[in-house]
Amino acid sequence: MSERDDLLASIAHTILDYRADEIPQPTPEHVDRWIRQFDEAVQVPMLRELDYVFKRTYVSKAKVQELLGPVVARFPCDFWQTAHILSVQEDGNSQAEIRELVGIALREKCGPDIDYSGTDGGDFVYLDDAIFTGERVMRDLSVWMRRDAPYGAKVRIMAIAVHEYAKFQIEIGNPSFNSLKKEKLIETSIWRFRRFLFENRRAYRDQSDVLWPVAGVYDSASFQPRTPIQQASRVFSSEEGRQLLEREFLNAGLKIRGFANDPSPRLKPLGFSPFEPGFGSLFSTYRNCPNNCPLALWYGDPSSYSESHPLGR
Repeated sequence: MSERDDLLASIAHTILDYRADEIPQPTPEHVDRWIRQFDEAVQVPMLRELDYVFKRTYVSKAKVQELLGPVVARFPCDFWQTAHILSVQEDGNSQAEIRELVGIALREKCGPDIDYSGTDGGDFVYLDDAIFTGERVMRDLSVWMRRDAPYGAKVRIMAIAVHEYAKFQIEIGNPSFNSLKKEKLIETSIWRFRRFLFENRRAYRDQSDVLWPVAGVYDSASFQPRTPIQQASRVFSSEEGRQLLEREFLNAGLKIRGFANDPSPRLKPLGFSPFEPGFGSLFSTYRNCPNNCPLALWYGDPSSYSESHPLGR
């Protein structure tokens, strides 16, 4: 087999359980159709880098179940028996699915049913698979704090993956959310896996773990490019491989956005974001590819999944 064939097979294997039972199972042929939207000269180098990246940023269902064990084990059974496991997410199903998996791990370790745990004075737990901008967490918790939260509640936010800018916003950066916390005397803390704590704060852009183009790749007065640095990355194989993905995903995203009718201002080439040129995350799970990832990875009609994108939503 050629290197191309090996890479196509490897990527398809990595994402094998992506949206299982919802869309056709990923195959090397499917990945090949997707990569052909890029110039032939960059296809194999992109596959090489994506193969490396997806092995570090894609989380299968089996891996999620494996990772949730330490979440439960980190706290004693007394904690879980008194804790209130929130079910307050207004959009999406990620909380419900992660809550179900945590419930299985909890029953195996401690016995209580996740739907019937919780006593007066117990902590409150907000679960999710990943936190990108932090907006959904703050929106969900703001509604809950206004309606139901007792004064002085302690809220533990637990997620497999967390982006640093979202962590900052939740803890101190968002004025309205933190004002509401102070009003209700509510304390929040965030627990995550160090492996999946992704740097994406502007002040630390040179050490970022997301797609953040260097100077000359994207022309915008509001954009602050990162400075290339030759140091080991937890996500990318090399600076060269990283810049290849940044450039190609940016150009593809600009084209995709140009095809959209009346696109949202937040629809950026590198993923939904209030900032230019997009969020740039490459983290995804078996459940879905978040819209904070580059458009070329997910944007399009799900019915044309087999022809459009490798992690189609």
